[in-house]
Amino acid sequence: MPELPEIETTVRGLRPPLEGHRLTRVETRRADLRRPFPVDLRQRMTGATITGLGRRAKYGLMETDRGDVMIFHLGMSGRWRIDPSEIGTHDHLILETDQGRTLALCDPRRFGSVDLVRADALADFAPFKALGPEPLGPDLSGAYLAQALAGRIAPIKAMLLDQRIVAGLGNIYVCEALHMTGIAPTTPAGRIARKRLDRLVDSIREVLGAAIEAGGSTLRDYARPDGELGYFAKQWLVYGREGEACRCGSVVQRRVDGGRSTFYCAKCQK
Repeated sequence: MPELPEIETTVRGLRPPLEGHRLTRVETRRADLRRPFPVDLRQRMTGATITGLGRRAKYGLMETDRGDVMIFHLGMSGRWRIDPSEIGTHDHLILETDQGRTLALCDPRRFGSVDLVRADALADFAPFKALGPEPLGPDLSGAYLAQALAGRIAPIKAMLLDQRIVAGLGNIYVCEALHMTGIAPTTPAGRIARKRLDRLVDSIREVLGAAIEAGGSTLRDYARPDGELGYFAKQWLVYGREGEACRCGSVVQRRVDGGRSTFYCAKCQK
């Protein structure tokens, strides 16, 4: 599944062809993805100007001059294609702009979603109500984590994947951040000292920043809107490297927690 860096990369890639431009055509080529397209999507978006693009957790946001926000989630295999040479079977939403640009939302497995809400009701959008702070925003800090994790005996990895604690963190980047900080993924969250939590926040920001700069990680058929693949996978320290050498000389191990693979180094992470 595309994670936060992939969504951030997608949003940045969509800004040049969309921001400040009017949508001259909006076409849904099927009734639904994971759930139905908004019935009034074409009516409300056709003729609207895209005034801004942003991200909340793993959702992309398209703001319009009509006070609407189109919210998209890429699900397991979704991606936007810019000026495709032809419209394919899996291109389910088509946008055309006043500059003659074409953008196609391609989602072969149809686990993605598109919603349309009023900008002044964005905070009430159901998936956003319980989300924690953005990992790249000012509200995430060691002090915040210390308060949010106080008394929790659940493993720190599980807590970081809980979107109510931190919004948008996924499996790959949690594994990498914990390794960078030297914290074992099974450590009870409430027993981690404040100084280590400060370093953990720094690691989260560092690994996400590096992934965004690299264009995300190549996950199955994920690609950026320009068609290029993300290359952060080449920088993974532990994720997907079971049995390979850690930089400390020990061996990267793998365990399964809650149905997800956890990669770590028992020597580096205590």
